[in-house]
Amino acid sequence: MRPISIDDEVFAFLQSHGEPLVDTPNDVLRRLLLDDSAPAAERRPGDLAPLIEAGLLKAGDVLVHHQPRRGLTHEAIVTADGWIEIEDGRAFSKPSPALKAQTGTEINGYGKYVLKERPEVRLQDIREQARGQA
Repeated sequence: MRPISIDDEVFAFLQSHGEPLVDTPNDVLRRLLLDDSAPAAERRPGDLAPLIEAGLLKAGDVLVHHQPRRGLTHEAIVTADGWIEIEDGRAFSKPSPALKAQTGTEINGYGKYVLKERPEVRLQDIREQARGQA
């Protein structure tokens, strides 16, 4: 890692494009500049990898978010390395940036994505179950 200096305007921009308390400035820069959608063989495991390892999710599971007021439904697929691939082919290591890319607004992916096969189960529920197993 190498330190860099940035002005307040650039820092504010990075904050506006990051997930609070999750993304570092480096995460935002990587996503914006490098498209953070490298082939699975070259990328680090995504946030859902521990849930896959715990047997609570599996590659190919479909995540869904409904926007009833807009009449929209967004789907995403869990990849083998714990990333979330959205309909346009982009992949994200974290649920919230994936859902933000789909909806255009800041949104809690863990709280809003549900399993297509079990719509009563949110990603947040699965994450809490995994924490209980640890």
